[in-house]
Formats: sequence, C-alpha cells, structure tokens
Amino acid sequence: MGRIDKSVPHSARIWNYWLGGKDNYPVDRAAGDQYRETFPGVVDVARASRLFLTRSVRYLAAEAGIRQFLDVGTGLPTVDNTHEVAQRVAPDARVVYVDNDPLVLVHARALLTSTPEGHTDYIEADLHDPGHILDVAAKTLDFTRPVGLILSGIMGHVPDGDEARSIVRALLDPLPSGSHLSLNDGTSVVAGEAVEDAQKDYNEGGSVPYQLRSPEEIGHFFDGLELVEPGLVSCPLWRPESAALGAAAPVDAFGAVGRKP
Repeated sequence: MGRIDKSVPHSARIWNYWLGGKDNYPVDRAAGDQYRETFPGVVDVARASRLFLTRSVRYLAAEAGIRQFLDVGTGLPTVDNTHEVAQRVAPDARVVYVDNDPLVLVHARALLTSTPEGHTDYIEADLHDPGHILDVAAKTLDFTRPVGLILSGIMGHVPDGDEARSIVRALLDPLPSGSHLSLNDGTSVVAGEAVEDAQKDYNEGGSVPYQLRSPEEIGHFFDGLELVEPGLVSCPLWRPESAALGAAAPVDAFGAVGRKP
C-alpha cells in the first residue's frame, strides 16, 4: 500500500469534504474551500454527480438486469455506495471497486460489506492501466455476462481526450453485449468562467489536474453505445426521482448511461 501524503490535496478527499464527509485532511479542506470561494456551486456539482451514480446503478440493477459492476475511481466510501444500491435491488450482485488513493484502500473494508448472496472486492490500480484492472477484476466478475462499468467523475483526470477515450474503449471492449457504461464528468457550460477559473486554480495548486470537457466531448465516451433515455444531460436531469422539490436545475456535471449492442 502506498503512503498517504497529507501535504498534497487529493481529489477523492476533497470530494469527500464537499459531500460532508470526515475522511480528509487540512490540505484537502483548504483546496476545497479555495475552489468553493471561486465557484460556490461546486458542492451542488459534487452532490449531483453522486446522486447520478446512485440513480444509474439502481436503473442498471432494477431495469437493465445487471448483476455485475466494475466501479473505477471509486472514491471514499459514503452513503449509498455502488454495492449497497445494487444489492438492495439484487442481493446477488457482484461489485469490484478500483481506486489508487491509499486512503481509499484504508477504508475499503466499508466497501466490502456485501450481502451473503453477493460479493464485493477492491483493487488498488491505476486508471491508466485498464488491462491490469480487467485482469484482476476477472477473478470476481464473469466477463461472459453483462457488466455495468461505472466511471463517475473520473475521466477528467486524464487530460488528453484521445487517451481518455482509449481508456474507456479498453475497459469496454472485453465486456459482452448487454453491458452498460454509466459515466459523468465535469463541464463549464452552466457556470462558465466561474468554474473554469476555479478549476484553473485547483489544477495549479498541486492536486492531480482535472480537465473540464464539453458535453459533446463527454458524449464521445459513448460512441458505439445505445444511449438510455434521456441521453446525455446535466446529471440532475437524468431520470430525476421526485418533483416535490421543484424542477431539477442543471449543474456542470453531465452524464449518461449507454448499452453495448
């Protein structure tokens, strides 16, 4: 296990802070506060991304019949982790989590509380090595059966667009027909300069850089897939569950779910 560096902010811990968690350090809180000063809406973005993950996993388990999930870029455990959402629908669901933050590994036991019928596993691996991820995941998942691939707020950490699309294709290629991709990432089409300036400061502050993309660029991650309705939209607009709090408002996180033909 790698050493936890408390002197450099880390995206998983900053997101944990924005989501109200306690698994973060002063350097993460300082970076998160600086970002929020420039773009206060970042907390809404973080929450929208997380809720999109929850709704998409529930859809995959309940409506698409997916019983296997590969969640790459897991982040720190929070409420409604992928296995909890999936196994409430299908207790026999199997979930493999992947991350490369040593602190996530420390807390991985919270990700391994499977139902007796199902199974969860955790892989410490790098997004840039999809072959290794698939090799290890194959010990838990059956790649002859459909898999739900989860890439939640993670592809922005691969700044080069061609490389990012290549990684997604490499993760999808071995998966059989009927597999699905749930992916969301950050944009700047809603808040414009405020989020762009905040992201620029963040990227220059020692954290792992994150590349904001246009919705069109995010859409290319789904090339060759059949988009599930309503297609690629701002995360709060993807199958919102309740109108009791009023109409969902768009934020700078766009996502979709696509099915592999």
